[in-house]
Amino acid sequence: ATMIMADLGAEVIKVERPPKGDPARYQGGMFASAGRNKKSVALDLKSDGGKEALRKLVLDCDVLMEGFRPGVLDRLGFGWEAVRALNDRVVYCSISGFGQTGPYSGRPAYDMIVQAMGGVMSITGEPNGNPVRVGTSIGDIIAGMMGAYGALAALYEREKTGEGQLVDISMLDCQVAILENAIAKYSATGQVARPLGLKHPSITPFEAYRTKDSWVIVAAGNNKLFAKFCEVTGRQELINDPKFSTNPERNKHMQELSDLMQERIKDKTTDEWLKIFVDNGIPCGPINSIDRLFEDPQINYRNMLVEVEQTHMGKVKVAGN
Repeated sequence: ATMIMADLGAEVIKVERPPKGDPARYQGGMFASAGRNKKSVALDLKSDGGKEALRKLVLDCDVLMEGFRPGVLDRLGFGWEAVRALNDRVVYCSISGFGQTGPYSGRPAYDMIVQAMGGVMSITGEPNGNPVRVGTSIGDIIAGMMGAYGALAALYEREKTGEGQLVDISMLDCQVAILENAIAKYSATGQVARPLGLKHPSITPFEAYRTKDSWVIVAAGNNKLFAKFCEVTGRQELINDPKFSTNPERNKHMQELSDLMQERIKDKTTDEWLKIFVDNGIPCGPINSIDRLFEDPQINYRNMLVEVEQTHMGKVKVAGN
C-alpha cells in the first residue's frame, strides 16, 4: 500500500522497530521492491521518547497506515480515536488479516491463509488436483492495493469535509472481493466453482494449448473470434456445428472442443502460432517465465522493470508501477 503511495509521489516515512528495523530488510528482493522511495525511522513505541516522536509525525501527516493485529496500536496509545484526537485530518488506514471487527478479527493471518479461507485456492489448480496457492502473494498484494485506493478516496473526501476517517481493510475481505463470477454463479445456480486448470469457467475457447515447443494462450471470447480461430487452425467445419455455434454450447462441450483444437495446434511452435494469431486479430500470448519478462519488448518499452540502488545489493531491477 505505501509502496503505491510512494510511487505516486507521497513522502512515506516508514516506522520500524529498533535496533535492526524491519525483518524484511534481510530478505533480499522483497524489501528492495516494497521499500523503495521510502524514508525510515526506528522508534521504540513502548518508550516515552518513541511515543513522543510518533506523536510529532502524526501531527504533521496526511495518512497513517498500519498493519498490526487489531488492538495493538490502541494499547500503545495510537489507536484511531487517539490519533483522531491529535489530528482530525488524518486518514487512518488499518490493514489486517480479518479486519477490525468480527469473530476472527483478533487472529493473525498470512497471505496463504486468506487465499485458502477466501475461496481463491479452491478454484486454483488442475481439476481433481491438490489445492494450489496462487504463485504471487495476492492475499497481501490485493489488500495493499485496496488500502492505497481506500486511503486516496478518503483523502479526496477530506477535501470536501476537512476531516479524516478510518479505512478498515481485511485481507480476507479482499480475497472474497476478487472472486468475479464464482459468488454470483453459486448464488444464482447453486453450482460450486472448481479448479479448471488452463480453462475459463464461462468462456470457450479461452485456454492454453500445448504447441510443438511450449504453450500458447488463446482467448477467442466471441463468435467472430471463434470463427477466425477455426479458420486459421483448419477447423472450418466446427464454425456451424450446433455443439460449438454459441458460447453456452461451447461451454457444454468444452473438453471435446479443446481436444479438437489441440490436435491442430501441437504441430507448430508457439512463435509460429503467435504470428498467425496476431496477424488475424485473435487474442493470444505465450506463457512467459520470469526470465522472459526481462527480454519482452512491450514490458521493457513500458518501463515495467525498474532499476534501483539497494544497500548491500547494488543495482537490482524491481517490478514497476
